[in-house]
Amino acid sequence: MALLRQLLRQRGLAMQPALLYNSSRTAVRVLADYMPGPYPKTEKERLAAAKKYGLLPEEYKPLPDDGWGRGDYPDLPMRGADSRDDYYPWDMPEYKKNYGEVWHVESEILGEDRLDPAKDWWYSRKGMIGMLVGTMTVLGIIAVVTDPYRLHRPVSVKAIPGKTPDKVFYSFERGLELPPLYSVQTDGN
Repeated sequence: MALLRQLLRQRGLAMQPALLYNSSRTAVRVLADYMPGPYPKTEKERLAAAKKYGLLPEEYKPLPDDGWGRGDYPDLPMRGADSRDDYYPWDMPEYKKNYGEVWHVESEILGEDRLDPAKDWWYSRKGMIGMLVGTMTVLGIIAVVTDPYRLHRPVSVKAIPGKTPDKVFYSFERGLELPPLYSVQTDGN
């Protein structure tokens, strides 16, 4: 008990700066590791950038220097998560990515819930636009042709007994005539 009291008086062993610093350091790659450097102008800078992003020198090609400040970031193919193997044991299966793999500069539009530019569609773009125009044309023709024949719900006249006292809407007495709406047609016998 006395040892505990003494440690608490000295602010304890856990409050030492060296222990706090060592416990807060991490060994993972952070966003700063992937921040682009200046655009490579020499072959040596190009090789250093390829090594930085974990690519082979023949695979590495920087994004064009168009003034957007992308620097030495690699020009990766537009291949979304939908084009990748579903059954591969990915490190991050929600993104279909492995640890240390370089992210595409436009990775926010390459998820499984977005359009995949690398996907092979069954129909060409002209065919898809033609099907859309054809479907809309057929639906428009159906709407124009059937417009005179409006659909309605058949209902009888509203029964408000207080406003029309001379009209009988219903009766529990026998022998009274039914209103014309409910009259039964007989053959005269």
